[in-house]
This record gives sequence, C-alpha cells and structure tokens, in this order.
Amino acid sequence: MTTQVVKAQFRLNTGEIMTMQSTLTDGTVGELKTSGVVGAGGGLAATSVGTYANGKTISMVIQPVSSEGFITYAYINRRGSIAAILPIGDAEVVCQPLAMNFQLQAGDTISVLTQASAAGKRACTLNVVTTSGTQAIFTVTPTGAASNNMTHILTGQSLGESLNGQSVAAHSSTSIESKLYAGGSVLYVNDRGLPAGSCITTNVNDVPLKMNMAGLSTIQLNWQAQAITSA
Repeated sequence: MTTQVVKAQFRLNTGEIMTMQSTLTDGTVGELKTSGVVGAGGGLAATSVGTYANGKTISMVIQPVSSEGFITYAYINRRGSIAAILPIGDAEVVCQPLAMNFQLQAGDTISVLTQASAAGKRACTLNVVTTSGTQAIFTVTPTGAASNNMTHILTGQSLGESLNGQSVAAHSSTSIESKLYAGGSVLYVNDRGLPAGSCITTNVNDVPLKMNMAGLSTIQLNWQAQAITSA
C-alpha cells in the first residue's frame, strides 16, 4: 500500500497555532494528528485534535488539509458523524487563511481519505452544509461516460435520502476531471430528472477547495447528486 504525508495548520481562539502532520495510507480513511515534532527544541507526541485542544475553538484555517498527492475529503469526526467539513488543497497551492468557528471536544478526530491510484483519483466529492447545521459529504468514482449518482460517505444514502426537506446553505465540490462534467458541476437532479441546483467542481491541484453559495436548493426525497461525465 502507498502512503503520503498529510498536513494542516489551524489557529485556536487562545492564539495558539496547531500544526498537524501524519503519514496516511492511500485508499483508507486515516486520522490526521498534531505534528510529532514542532521546532528544533522538540515538540509534542502525535495527538488527536480533540485531546490536544479540548474545549478550545478553531478560529482560522491557516493551511487547508493538504498533501502532495490527492485528497478526496477531510472532516472533523465526532462520535462517528461529520461535525465539520474541512477545506482541502494541494501542498504546493496556498491561499488566504479561512475563518472558522468550531469548538473542539474530547474524542474529536480529523478523518482524511487520500488516493494514489489512477481510478481513485477520478473520485468526485460534494460537501454540503444545510441551514439546519447538518454537514454531509457525498462521493462517487466515475468509470466512463454516465450519470453518476453520489452517495453519503457514512450511510451510503443518496442526496435526497440524507437531506430530505433541508435547504443547502453552502457547498463545495472537488474533482481533477471537471472538464468532463456537464456544466463543470455536480448537479442536484430532481425527481423529474431536471437540474434544480448545482455546485461548481474545483480542481484542488490548482485552487484550494472553499465553500460557495451559488446554485443552492432545497433538497427533496427522490433527488440525486449527479456527476454527469462525458468519458
């Protein structure tokens, strides 16, 4: 199995800088922990984010969750659920720090999925935050020209089954093959097969992934999130 080094950096409400670095196995969800070495004078043992900063608030993302390979998604895991979606990027692509307001609890961890295979790198991800505060991540790995329905990474449910009746407040999507996608986007397809919303797909090798508020919609039961590919 191949591995890659994943990094991130956060600012806490106390003014502390929390530097993260772990070597993760590709194709398997792994945990990003605090860096085991901080400066020439030594540092801290690798520690889960909730253990290190219990009760403190992440106020800023200084470096998105990044690697020199390919990251499918990253999020703060709280008791097996998605508590906060994290921005992802490429190690060589930098951006302005991103504001965040998330209070950590003991037991919180950062879950990251990396990919190395050509098939794995075709993965498309949709990140959604609703007006009720629900955070959800959907993925699909296209294999050719098709209407590819995305499913929730934890439950396997469709967009409509997961978020029925909820309104999207912000969303983001990533793929390195957006030029193959209808409209360069993930489409919210309603029960009549018509697009009722969309999320532009970003290649994080060029631009760090950030939430946007264009193409929002209120999701209904039989809706699908689709990546419609031409190849």
